[in-house]
Amino acid sequence: MADRFAVVFLPVTLLLAGLAWFLAGDPVRALAVLVVATPCPLILAAPVAMVSGLSRAARHGIIIKGGAALETLATADVLFLDKTGTITRGTPNLVETVSFDGSDSDECLRLAASLDQVSTHIIADAIVRAAQQRAIVLTFPTDVVEQPGTGIRGRVGGTEAALGSADWVGSGRIPPEAQKIRRRTLLEGSSSAFLAVNGRMKAAFILEDPVRAETPWTIRTLRRRGIKKVILLTGDHRDVAELIGAAVGVDEVLAERLPAEKVEAVRRESRGARTIMVGDGINDAPALAAAHVGVALGVRGATASSEAADIVLMVDRLDRLETALHIARRTRAIALQSVLIGMGLSTGAMLFAAGGFLAPVAGALLQEGIDVAVILNALRALRDRGHHAKKPEGVRQAGEKAWAEHAELLPKVNRLRVVADKLESLTSAEIRSELEETRRFLMEQLIPHEEREDSTLYPLVAELMGGEDPTGTMSRAHLEISHLSRLFVRFLEDLPEGEIPSEYLTEFRRVLYGLYALLQLHFAQEEEHYFYLMGAGRES
Repeated sequence: MADRFAVVFLPVTLLLAGLAWFLAGDPVRALAVLVVATPCPLILAAPVAMVSGLSRAARHGIIIKGGAALETLATADVLFLDKTGTITRGTPNLVETVSFDGSDSDECLRLAASLDQVSTHIIADAIVRAAQQRAIVLTFPTDVVEQPGTGIRGRVGGTEAALGSADWVGSGRIPPEAQKIRRRTLLEGSSSAFLAVNGRMKAAFILEDPVRAETPWTIRTLRRRGIKKVILLTGDHRDVAELIGAAVGVDEVLAERLPAEKVEAVRRESRGARTIMVGDGINDAPALAAAHVGVALGVRGATASSEAADIVLMVDRLDRLETALHIARRTRAIALQSVLIGMGLSTGAMLFAAGGFLAPVAGALLQEGIDVAVILNALRALRDRGHHAKKPEGVRQAGEKAWAEHAELLPKVNRLRVVADKLESLTSAEIRSELEETRRFLMEQLIPHEEREDSTLYPLVAELMGGEDPTGTMSRAHLEISHLSRLFVRFLEDLPEGEIPSEYLTEFRRVLYGLYALLQLHFAQEEEHYFYLMGAGRES
């Protein structure tokens, strides 16, 4: 409304005023009024600011398709987020292979990965990658039939194999072992795939798709930027979606939604609010188009979602959404400010001209000055001052190194829970082997990593964050991790020869579960600080 008034109503009013002076017999004063009545500063202000904002966004790897999308983003207050590939990384990892009848786990993985070589499902990549990491030689499958979203079956050598959901692989007959795995993955928020060999269910594969480290930070910051409601909108199972939603801090979870149901959910919310929809898959394209602003993660996202979106994040990081919103709101504020400055200066000049205090030549020069002033003010939208200031190179490198170490350690942290779960099903010799491997991980990798962080990285974090001992709680966690690790070693040293008593197994499980829970929380806290060191401050 302000833009329409500025560009149409005010110039017309000034032109009519100039015409009135001309008809009144004062052509010099009429000419002066007509000179300052030009809408140049008003017409230039908003476009220059918008183009500057678009250019600034592009420097951060954010492609915004026009000023209208930028202005709409600035006024949005409800955010929809897809789960897989948006809130999570979209790259599942195989964390455990569970055999139901004592079959060799590597052989089960070979059969599954051989089938998945020709599958397009996102879980297939994780299973094939896990087999390659173990140097397992795969066989190209034949007679392959894939049912999208359900499973794949075919022949691997002379063996008939099927891989997919428990219901599909078991043809409705799910053994108790598979039911236990399915319940466990639903409670943990992980995924599972089941293998049947010659019609009999043989094994399960448990996969985890980790939440992006920047997701909780991004959601909290978006709320401070004015987003009033955050909704997780996904086709995944409700239990899994609710666990992920609670972990990242959304307001509402809409799970098990088909693409058409996603569109309806977005449209329903759009009736009373300005909506943003963020997604990366082809199933998200209709919902992206239905929202006031559709945002696609374009690095791995489908072409359809990128085409349907108004904004494409070309950097595979969700925090770029917060950057886009900051740029949009600042650009809109500068554009409005420039319009009002232009209106005010032109109105003042008009009044001076109408009073006979400005000659036509002086009015023309003044008008040019007004034009330059509003353009220079609008160009402020190009500047990045005060937002995500670039960190020193050494700080970013330290954060990147710690981040990489976490990525290497996390699978071994997850294995602590796996070892605790299966202790009672192993022989004494197998238990000793597992416990000794765990001891080496704790004392040779984990504890040295925590000590390096405390001595070198935490001081950098504390200096940048300021305040009184901002890393104190994380240092306290290091002490507890060290205490539990040394307690584990003490139990291992006290282990009697021969058969291992059940009370020892109980103590080992208690320590392992405690370490697993503590490390999961501690790593999540640290990664948010490392994200601040090398994520939020790093230019694309």
